[in-house]
Amino acid sequence: MDLKASMKIAAAGLRVQGGRMRVIAENLANANSTAKTPGGEPYRRKIPTFTQQFNRELGLKTVSLGRIKYDQSDFGKRYEPGHPAADTKGFIQIPNVNALIEGMDMREAQRSYEANLNVISATRRMLARTLDILRA
Repeated sequence: MDLKASMKIAAAGLRVQGGRMRVIAENLANANSTAKTPGGEPYRRKIPTFTQQFNRELGLKTVSLGRIKYDQSDFGKRYEPGHPAADTKGFIQIPNVNALIEGMDMREAQRSYEANLNVISATRRMLARTLDILRA
């Protein structure tokens, strides 16, 4: 019975999903930012990646947050002729962040975070119950 290992694996999942939520929050915070000069690029959406990492102490692979990549999809356009970053036709580039997609990603990360938290809680209860049995 290796309950310590299950807690460490779940803790690695918590760290990864926490990092994922930070990236999503940054995307949402910058969803309406624009470039300051004509032809400049606005905020580009970031995408977190995950990697496997071998944990020598546990003797198995755990998940970790990998490199943060940039979404290479096209920027949107909005007609705003008075903006300092407007082109000759009056359009500005807006970030390639879709709040709906970010919201769905945040919900998925939140559920994964909660699942890992439930694993830790259940493991702690099992350890406490085992200690109670051994004391009796």
